[in-house]
Amino acid sequence: MKKWDFKKEFFIHNRENLSKLLLPNSLAIINANDLLPTNADGTYPFIQNTDLFYLTGVNQDETILLLYPDHPDDKFKQILFITETNPQIETWHGKKLSKDEAKELTGIESIYWTSELDAILNSLILRTDNIYINLNEHSRASIEIQSRDYRFFNNLKKRYPLHNYKRLAPLLYNLRMIKSDDEIEKINIACNITEKGFKRILSFLKPGVWEYEVEAEFAYEFIKNGARFAYNPIIASGEGACVLHYEKNDELCKDGDLLLLDVGASYAYYNADMTRTIPINGRFTPRQKEVYLSVLKVMKDTIKEMKPGKKLKEIQQITEDLISEELLRLNLMKKDEMNDKDLKKQITKKYFPHGVSHFLGLDVHDVGEPNPELKKGMVFTCEPGIYIKEEKIGIRLEDDILITDNGNIDLMANIPIEPDEIEDLMNKR
Repeated sequence: MKKWDFKKEFFIHNRENLSKLLLPNSLAIINANDLLPTNADGTYPFIQNTDLFYLTGVNQDETILLLYPDHPDDKFKQILFITETNPQIETWHGKKLSKDEAKELTGIESIYWTSELDAILNSLILRTDNIYINLNEHSRASIEIQSRDYRFFNNLKKRYPLHNYKRLAPLLYNLRMIKSDDEIEKINIACNITEKGFKRILSFLKPGVWEYEVEAEFAYEFIKNGARFAYNPIIASGEGACVLHYEKNDELCKDGDLLLLDVGASYAYYNADMTRTIPINGRFTPRQKEVYLSVLKVMKDTIKEMKPGKKLKEIQQITEDLISEELLRLNLMKKDEMNDKDLKKQITKKYFPHGVSHFLGLDVHDVGEPNPELKKGMVFTCEPGIYIKEEKIGIRLEDDILITDNGNIDLMANIPIEPDEIEDLMNKR
């Protein structure tokens, strides 16, 4: 299990905040993610359920948290179940958390082995009125595989059909939207590691390099700094830059083309999300720079609007209006088309077909309301783009923005983005 510099008070505070939101006499159940199989005897690298991590800091499978704030016995108000280790497990997979280590990490006094769950859970459920289950609820999620939480829910309904089952996700998402200082610190670390990776690429990239070689340079910098990729990186050259979720990363980087890099580091489960678009040969062509400066202007103007009180959909509309103005300047839209509301929207969506922002945190597309009002402590991306397939020009720029009382802070302000600076750095190699 990786060790990060969290204080247990962070997790204690998160559990206290969630407990206050539960109905009287309620039990909340949060499971770890499954260790997923590949083929034969293989498994994917383990990724923890971010809600469980938010509440405990435990990065270990087969872990279950129970919260029962109204239980009359203090030892049953918060209970953590972890896997009991043995010499064979330690020989093959290394150490697991001991009970004392779990107490120190989480601040939970009542630690049991997972094998003891059924007996304890039964005694608790028979006292409670409401059972909160933690299912993944995200507007962009398409879920075909049943999670451990979902299987657990189905089993409970069969065993205890007369209880009131409640959704835990809205309560957790409401808490997770606002980042604490500890969380902002971790996101900052992820952004700084991402910066190191990008600067490494500026001195590495040249015609004849393969996209996967660029990915490898990022991987080196991330792993060296105790991080991993926050998501499958997009390393898209030439016409690939116009594919929004390009994932092949297997084309040759050619002289005269652009390279779109949508990459972020993940540190202690907190994520960065950066996009930069750079010239493979170290120099933008006049047309590439013209489009680049349009996207950069839209980005800067959009960031100025990201302040408390604004709604996310307002920010999207502002960005689309800014994009439309740049399309007119770039001769991609005509004046009469600009004056036709429906045609203007259609053309704008052709060249800018995605959203400009999303929550960022423990998940890259982090949880939260679908159209939130921006508030202090929220972290969003800002990622405008213009994609001209017929010219093989796809340019997207993206920074991570912390909302403050008075406006915002660009957490990626130190990552080069001005075209002249990028060219200078690339040509100093």
